[in-house]
Amino acid sequence: MRKIGILTSGGDAPGMNACIRAAVRSALYYDMKIIGIERGYEGLIDGTFREMDLASVGDILHRGGTILKTARSERFRTDEGQYAAIRNLEKAGIEGLIVCGGDGTYRGALDLQKKGVSVIGVPATIDNDMGYTDFTIGFDTAVNTVLDAISMIRDTSSSHERTTIIEVMGRECGDIALYSGLTGGADAILIPELEFSLGELADKLVKGIERGKNHSVIIKAEGVEISTKELQQKLQEMTALDIRTVTLAYLQRGGSPSMADRMLATLTANEAAKLLYDDRSGVAVGMTGGRIVATPLRDAVGIRREANLALLPLIDMLSR
Repeated sequence: MRKIGILTSGGDAPGMNACIRAAVRSALYYDMKIIGIERGYEGLIDGTFREMDLASVGDILHRGGTILKTARSERFRTDEGQYAAIRNLEKAGIEGLIVCGGDGTYRGALDLQKKGVSVIGVPATIDNDMGYTDFTIGFDTAVNTVLDAISMIRDTSSSHERTTIIEVMGRECGDIALYSGLTGGADAILIPELEFSLGELADKLVKGIERGKNHSVIIKAEGVEISTKELQQKLQEMTALDIRTVTLAYLQRGGSPSMADRMLATLTANEAAKLLYDDRSGVAVGMTGGRIVATPLRDAVGIRREANLALLPLIDMLSR
């Protein structure tokens, strides 16, 4: 291929700029032109394209967010929107497309592939909910952001002798809660993949106080069936403890990407550019067992993340 495009779509994730940088500079190394498509699939439909060069991606490696912007596109869910996007690609002479995003982004890429567009996916979502790769771009940074928050919240929880419920992102995948909770020393972790007993949780908090603990931290993924407010109210009724809540929300999406996310973004984007140069497409690039892999896009979309539930007994053991 001689001319390719790149877009970022869905929720932003730390490391997307590192992905853009690596894709652009790799494409130029392979003597390909590369076009940046702004605002994801919305920009693909609207034709908001700009040619990228070395200067376009200077000094962005450390920045969060995405210089190409991102958006969710209802129009792209329709055949009419998809064909409009394809016409713009053809008009611009773009032969292949790198899409950087999560599950919804990949499903859009698969629709394009079925209509004859050469597409390669690069996984970028803080939820880490894509099962074909060990980790997704942005996850490591998000977990470290939560860890920083846990440390600061623990200080004030200890000072005021209270229990704090920290709500983190993760509608269907509880990996942010699981990994940050284990490494942040949480007393309990609630994830959408596993039911929990409210009574057992209340008993654990009370027993902690009885043996001298003056505070507790509970990490709760947003996808857990009970709302954070309801959980707070019920636990207060059952334990008579002073319980507060903190919702980290979009704080988890921002910030300078970690070394791990910069590395993952750089390696996967470089591989995506190389594959298009070699006229290969229809795959999702990722990392498994420390190796860069290319999984058929149709398979990658169907592989769900399985939560590492083996970590939960360890959390119970260490938080006693």
